[in-house]
Amino acid sequence: MSKRVLVVDDEPDIRAVIQGCLEDIAGWEVLTANSGEQGLQIAGTQELDGILMDVSMPGMGGLEALQKLQENASTETIPVALLTAKALTEEREQFASLTIVGLIVKPFDPMTLVEQVASVFGWES
Repeated sequence: MSKRVLVVDDEPDIRAVIQGCLEDIAGWEVLTANSGEQGLQIAGTQELDGILMDVSMPGMGGLEALQKLQENASTETIPVALLTAKALTEEREQFASLTIVGLIVKPFDPMTLVEQVASVFGWES
């Protein structure tokens, strides 16, 4: 069962690693965006099964983009998982109040990334 995932991260290396893992290992289609703004544009025009969104990006960060996704009727139902480099206790509490399906902490292990992503989105095969 193929999935379409949007990866929103301002770091090209991270986007490339995630895209490579999800496409090569899971066979999913991966779209990428380098900013919150670009992520919103893609989410508004594409059918997506899930979004992996970096929290800290220049310009519109992941939390602001998440809020805008949830304010838009055409994107509010897309499940979003946050990518974060640091998950401090107080941040985890802040994340807990958000409508996200989960957190993936960077650096992640590329070998287990597909399992992590499938797990947060509930795509267990």
